[in-house]
Formats: sequence, C-alpha cells, structure tokens
Amino acid sequence: MPPAPQRGRLARRLAACAAVLATATGVALTATAPPAGADGAHRPAGTVDVQLLSFNDFHGNLEPPQGSSGSVEELQADGTKKTVPAGGVEYLAQSLRTARKGHPYSVTAAAGDMIGASPLLSGLFHDEPTIEAMNGLGLDVTSVGNHEFDEGRAELTRMQRGGCHPKDGCYEKGKTFRGADFPYLAANVTDDRTGKPILKPYTVWQHKGVKIGFIGVTLKGTPDIVNADGVKGLAFHGEVETINKYAKVLDRQGVKAIVALIHEGGLPASTSYNGNCDSPGPGAGISGPIVDIAKHVSPQVDALVTGHTHQSYTCTIPDPAGHPRTVTSAASYGRLYTDTTLTYDRRSHDIVRTAVHGPHAVNHVVDRTQPKAPDMTSLIGRWNKLAAPIADKPVGYLSADINGRGAGTPEEPLGDLIADAQLAATQDPGKGGAQLALMNPGGIRSDLAYKASGGEGDGVVTYAEAFTVQPFTNMTNVVDLTGAQLLAALQQQVSGPNEASPKILQISHGLTYTLDMTKTGAARVVADSVKLDGAALDPAKTYRVAMNEFLAGGGDGFPALKQGTNKYVGPSDLDALTTYLTAHSTPTSPLAPPAADRITLVK
Repeated sequence: MPPAPQRGRLARRLAACAAVLATATGVALTATAPPAGADGAHRPAGTVDVQLLSFNDFHGNLEPPQGSSGSVEELQADGTKKTVPAGGVEYLAQSLRTARKGHPYSVTAAAGDMIGASPLLSGLFHDEPTIEAMNGLGLDVTSVGNHEFDEGRAELTRMQRGGCHPKDGCYEKGKTFRGADFPYLAANVTDDRTGKPILKPYTVWQHKGVKIGFIGVTLKGTPDIVNADGVKGLAFHGEVETINKYAKVLDRQGVKAIVALIHEGGLPASTSYNGNCDSPGPGAGISGPIVDIAKHVSPQVDALVTGHTHQSYTCTIPDPAGHPRTVTSAASYGRLYTDTTLTYDRRSHDIVRTAVHGPHAVNHVVDRTQPKAPDMTSLIGRWNKLAAPIADKPVGYLSADINGRGAGTPEEPLGDLIADAQLAATQDPGKGGAQLALMNPGGIRSDLAYKASGGEGDGVVTYAEAFTVQPFTNMTNVVDLTGAQLLAALQQQVSGPNEASPKILQISHGLTYTLDMTKTGAARVVADSVKLDGAALDPAKTYRVAMNEFLAGGGDGFPALKQGTNKYVGPSDLDALTTYLTAHSTPTSPLAPPAADRITLVK
C-alpha cells in the first residue's frame, strides 16, 4: 500500500528512522475479567472456556465508514443476500462489551493495521485518536500490519510508548499522548544491525491460572507495499519460520496454548461474511497466502487470527499433524468481530483439539441498531471539534455516488477520476508536462458517497471525505517512460507477483487498451490495443507519465515504473484531487461519475 497519511494541508508527514530498544522476550498481560458467568455448559472436566474476541484492519475508522466500506453482505436462510450497515467504534466497543458478558475468561486481540490509511478524524492527528479508542474498548494485544510502518519505525514506537508528535507536538492543552496500553507484536520484523525484533515478538495473557501465548507477525512482503523510508533499516522474515520459532520459545516457558496473530490473509469463495468456508470440506472455501501458511505453522499453535485482505471468514484448515485448526478474519474497518471459543485444559495447559474438533469461531456484525458506547461518542466529539475547521470545508459536488472500492470492477469510476485529477495537476509544461496518469487501486481507500455524512448536505464532498479516499502523503511524480516500459508496467498488473491477484492500474482519459482475462500472465494485456489519444503506443517513443511517488518507486509489484527518468515532483495526491473537484464542479453543476470505459475487459 502507499506511504504515510498526511496531516491535511497543514504539513507533510515525514517518515523517520530512529534507534529503538529491541527486546526478544514477552511480557505477561493481566486480564480484566468481565462479570462471572457460565463459560461452557458441556466442556470436558478440568477445562475452562476462554473467549477470544478478535478483529483486524481497523484503519482508524472511528466513525461509521461511508459507501460500500460501511456495510457487509449477509447470506439469508433462503439463499438471498442482504446488505447490512456496519462499523464505527461506538458500535464496535459496545459489541465487544456485550459479547464479554457472562464470560469470566475473555481476551481481545487484533491482527494488524489498526492505524494507517485512516480517515481524517484519525489521520489528521497521526492516529492518536485510534490508539486512544483501542485502549478504551479493551484491546489486549495486536500484531503489527504493513500500515503500522506508514510513518516509519520511530512513529510506530511512539504509538506504543507515547509522547507528543516530534513535529506537530501535543494536540490538546495539558495532555500528552500516552501510547498503547496493549502490546504491538512484531516477531518477524528485526533491526538490520542487531538482528533483534524491533518490538515484542510475543506476549502471554494470564488470568486465574490460564495462560495463552500470542505471537504477532506481519506479512513478509511488507517492504514491497510500503514506502521505502518506512521500513529503512528493517528486515522482514517469513511468517511460518518466525511463528514456529517463537512457538518453541513459549513451549519451553511452559506456555502450551498459543494463538498466532498474522497480518496476512486469504480470499474466501463466498462474498458473504457468514458464508461456509468449510464447504465441501475443511478449508475448501478459501484460497490465497494464508492457506499455505496455515498448513505449515506448527501444531503447537492452536488458532490463527489473520487480516490484510479485508475479507471475512472462519475456516478450518488442518495443521501439519492433521488436526483441525481455526483460521479467522473479520473483514475490516470494525464492521465485524470474531468470537472464538478456546477450551483450555488446566492439566495440560493446552487448548483441547481433537481429530474432529478445533476451536469454534463465528463472525458477528457490528450493527448500528445497538446503543452507542458513550465514551466512544465523547472521544469522537472531542477530536471532531479539533478537526472541524479543516474537515468540514466543501471541496466539490457530486450528482451521484462515485465508487472506488465499492465498484467491484477492475476499472473504478473513482479511480478514473483520481487519475484525471493527477493528470490535470501535472499536464502544464511548467508543471511536469504529463501526457497520462496512472493510479494504484490500493491507494483508493473508499468511495465518494452522494449521501451526506454530516450536516453538509447531499452531494457535497468535504475535505474530510476526500481525505478518506486519499489519506497518504503521496506526492505526484512525472517521469519519462518509453512506450516499451509503459507496456511492461501494464503487463505487470497481471503477471509476476500480481498474476495471482491482479492489481489493475486506474488510468487517465485518453489512455485505452483491452484486458483479456481469458489469457494468462502478461498476455492478458493485448499489446497492440494500447492507445493514447487514439494513437497506438510507440515502443520507442518517450512519454511523460504522472503517478504517485509510491508507484514511481516500483511499489505494488511495478518495477517497470521505477525505471522512469527526468522526474518532476508535483502536488500531493490529495491536493490534486481536491483542486480537481473544486475546478470541475459547483452546486448547480455537480460532477457525474466517470463512465469507467477506458479498459475493455474480456472475461
């Protein structure tokens, strides 16, 4: 994903690298027990049921997300599907607190990307509001994700330990940011100089004689999807080898019950959060990187909580010993939480897993019909008051929804709009002389919704809403690329590291081509169909191409774009978008959604 969120127009976030005291030992957590109650009417003698509540990829979504990001698809008993509004920290906190009632043994964990790529309410304040919210809702532990590195190692350390921002200072008079009350785990992220993890690799949750170890890792490929400055001086190791290493460490300490928090995930066959991942057999309904990871993580690990793909699933994938093991993910943005029952045997100090039964897990909707958690409402109101002078400013007007992530198609209307905005910002000969623009789909974080999110009125785009779509410090770059290099970049959308899960670049007006998905690899891009303003792409000709700095650095599996020369640095992607919206729309002449017809798709 792209690099760091930016603090509006006030300042550009600079990722910093600073020495961090690394530690290779875990520190025990002490649980705050919910009210006592029944913890499993039919469990074996000598055991207790431990409730594991989990979620992932929150991305600073304190307020209910807009557009498609604010709902989940629910499969009904008759086979139809229903869209259910979901998410918002007021409801997530309430859901977790309600779920804990009657469970004397309950622990709450997450699988990374709690912060980063956040809406303005959190991103404007370097995600301090989100860490405060996670403290308040009782998060016990999380792994790091790739977005925890958006602002670099030093800022991640500040998130853990507290202290005011080194440039922007403290946001509230008399208040110093206290940092996370919960440990961030980074078992597979080490310092290049010392070889030691930059944060705790594991921790142990303890309550009334029950001990459960948590190991936290991010995906090994984090450096490929984060700005290089954010991971400078760090090494990212394999998920399986790291988890297995620390499972042995925990076992030697007498901790037999182990959960892995993994910021890597899979792609379920069902788009519904309650689809059956184990049909027609255990784990048959999921594909992607997590499947291979799950099959090789040591049997010492009893459950895997995963993330990164923003998908929802509760699967049973057998461990290397053939025993069933639960692998879960709760979508993203706080729309779901997973409730997993871990039956703990006090004699063996391990989780009970037989040849036919593993931990039981269910995903639940964070619905918006329940009461709001008052403390979270207060938190949102406090930070909104600080953000209001910037957040509420109108920057454009729409005639209808302009979908990005919610489009469900390779070419997104909002992607076309963003590419057009970057082209408009850089096409003047004195401002880069761009002839076309490219935008990575992962950098489009939401939709632009017609319906008002506050008191601004329907069809009005506020600065906060634009920020939610483009929450990064990505400066636009314009570079020279030959036609051959440009074609290679288009082919890299569907080949190499992107072949299994294509990343279709969003393109500016004037650029057209055919994408034939009946073919394989690079051949999916029909070479002689690529045209710019109606003229065939000339392999020998030099073109001026605009893109964000993340893409210009070869991010997201596009090494051809890194070959660009004669670089010009333009405005930030957010400034380009807001300027374009303001210039191309008025209350009486709102902007219509682009047709998204630049890529001809053959399926």
